[in-house]
Amino acid sequence: MFAEERQQRIAERARTEGRVDVAALAADLEVTTETIRRDLTALERQGVVKKVHGGAIPLERMGFEPTVAARDTVQTAAKERIAAAALAEVPEEGAILLDAGTTTARIAKALPARELTVVTNDVLIASLLAAKPLLTVLIVGGKVRGRTMAAVDDWALRALAETCVDVAFMGANGISVERGLTTPDTGEAAVKRAMISAARKTVVVTDHTKAGNDCLARFGTLDQVDVLVTDTGLDDGLTAGFEAADLKVVRA
Repeated sequence: MFAEERQQRIAERARTEGRVDVAALAADLEVTTETIRRDLTALERQGVVKKVHGGAIPLERMGFEPTVAARDTVQTAAKERIAAAALAEVPEEGAILLDAGTTTARIAKALPARELTVVTNDVLIASLLAAKPLLTVLIVGGKVRGRTMAAVDDWALRALAETCVDVAFMGANGISVERGLTTPDTGEAAVKRAMISAARKTVVVTDHTKAGNDCLARFGTLDQVDVLVTDTGLDDGLTAGFEAADLKVVRA
């Protein structure tokens, strides 16, 4: 197993379980504890985990977020499948909203050439879409958070209050039956709430490691979501819980 693949598995396990143990990882991955410690050091430098005695915990559980570059290296195949499946929710014409995030960025890359208006608060997504033919791209202004490249605060909220789209494609750092949709940053949570309010239909796109996870700030409840597009790694029990909450679940 390559180091990058091993580190991705460690990051996924940390997010799923809330903590990883050096000795347990070494046994499960059949490497030395020194190798695991080097992996954890690399993940800490990327802003994915925080090393603690005997192991590490994901920064998202502490109210922090990994950078866009770090998040873009995790669950890459799953995110590609999620984005492809989410295209089925894109209308033939009209307006959509793309939340900031690495999965929504993949939707942006895969958008077909058709006459759509796309609203986004993500600087990277806006620049990517600007070169696509037929699309009208509107970027929501505000203070740009360097960690996520998302525009937040009052300017963004005022723009979204005057916006109405057919479908909002939303990311989430956590989604659970008990707490709904959550994210580590209160400023981003406020913008995400405004995005949901601006849409006739809400589609959440997130990989299975976020399911059952709760972060600091809640921005939506499950009854505000029409469709959850995730990957086949989602646990059957969690799937049943989401479906019992009248949420359509698509596992790509």
